[in-house]
Amino acid sequence: MSNIEDYNAKLAEIEAIPNEEVKDPGMPVNVALQEAENLYHWSLDDAEELAVVGIDRTKIGDLPVRAGACREAQSIWNKDFRSQQEAQEEWAIQAPLAYEFKYDLLASMRFAYRKNDALLGRVSAIADGSGHADMIQDLNDIAVLGRENPEPLTAISFELPQLDKAATLADTLADLLAEANGDKADPNESKIVRDKAYIHMKELVDEIREAGKYVFRKDPKRLKGYTSDYWRKQNRKKNDDEVTE
Repeated sequence: MSNIEDYNAKLAEIEAIPNEEVKDPGMPVNVALQEAENLYHWSLDDAEELAVVGIDRTKIGDLPVRAGACREAQSIWNKDFRSQQEAQEEWAIQAPLAYEFKYDLLASMRFAYRKNDALLGRVSAIADGSGHADMIQDLNDIAVLGRENPEPLTAISFELPQLDKAATLADTLADLLAEANGDKADPNESKIVRDKAYIHMKELVDEIREAGKYVFRKDPKRLKGYTSDYWRKQNRKKNDDEVTE
């Protein structure tokens, strides 16, 4: 099956894992996926011996399906995470320009409405406040105020289409900020699914490894296939570091 087919086949089991069991994988997921694939091929050669302790071919055959589901979940999360990163980068570019545009519009309104205390009061109310959400709302409020009172603006040669630009920009920035904050398409949700898919895969990896370590405890050549290269290297590095300290 393809990764997406594996994902769809396993999604119900993955989502059934309690949220309280979710935690970040203890190793890079791409490494864990490769080790799961390696374990699958290694354990197939030992299928008869492993069957004696309850690891039959069906269980071994489920490992690449779980790995495929985890790989697809990882891809989905990567896509969502990259989208948020891209939105944050775009926001970093657009926000300063939007603030400058807002301040220019407010300056024009203060001048245009300088002889009307009521309108000046509304301009002051719009200018009051701070923060990105406030800036976005201000742009929309500016558009509304200007459209309701265009004559003083026209008298100072203010370009009224700027009001339409302000309203459109407010909508665009609201969406962009939501994406940048992860509120519109929350990547955390896809990360939780990815973490659960990893747990689902690791449960079977651990089960097969434990069985293999027991069955081949006196056969070093076969035993090595039931250990993690990643953790073996990490432990070796840790020991080397401790020696040099």
